[in-house]
Amino acid sequence: MEFLSIASGSSGNCLCVGNNSTRVLVDAGLSGKKTEEGLRRLDMAASELDGILVTHEHIDHIGGLGVLARRYGLPMYATEKTVQAILSMEKKVGKIDPALFTVIRKEEDFTVGSLTIRPVPISHDAADPVAYVVKSNGQSMGICTDLGVYDEALVREFTGMDVLFLEANHDVRMLEAGPYPYPLKQRILGERGHLSNDTSGELLCRLLHDHLRHIFLGHLSQENNLPELAYETVRLTVTLEDVPYQGSDFPFTIAKRDVPGEVFAW
Repeated sequence: MEFLSIASGSSGNCLCVGNNSTRVLVDAGLSGKKTEEGLRRLDMAASELDGILVTHEHIDHIGGLGVLARRYGLPMYATEKTVQAILSMEKKVGKIDPALFTVIRKEEDFTVGSLTIRPVPISHDAADPVAYVVKSNGQSMGICTDLGVYDEALVREFTGMDVLFLEANHDVRMLEAGPYPYPLKQRILGERGHLSNDTSGELLCRLLHDHLRHIFLGHLSQENNLPELAYETVRLTVTLEDVPYQGSDFPFTIAKRDVPGEVFAW
């Protein structure tokens, strides 16, 4: 399998995961041009994608969805409530042919080409948000951002992944002392908001295992986090928690907010 973070942050989210025969985007929150530029890292064009998995309808995750849909007619996968929410946002994303959507159900596997995909329910202030587990030929990846809290069901679904992409959105102290208005701070800190660096580390501690190949931390806030702070906080949490690992035992990558990373293959 292979994975590429094209961008991950409040200004736009777009990830690509797949294998030599099937590749899908997870969200399309960038312009068509930036998405195309990112996909060149994989030596491919957007027209060659096999589909787009949508996590939820917030604009930083679907801002480029309409462009890709109209330009290439790509199939899109989302829960029914998310589809309806997207179709009601025509002023923001343009007109999208409803026939391009395939409705998926949480905790029910579906296939796109050679990939088996499982939508996992998460807690966020959207219509019906999901994380995704993607598998192919015995290999796996869990992708989980935009959630205020995690639960045992999510831990169970993400246990045993080869690669993890987890949200580390904010440092609580930076958020509390920062310029955001109080209601927005409460939204981010709430159960339907975003994971802090500390909580991301706590979730990771539940998911560590001997054969975990790589950990990506993403969806960092530009105003309320720093890449170095997210990296050190999550690693320190692993080291201090009652788990049989140190933070230095696993390779970490911080996904950049607005530029593509390197292709990771396993």
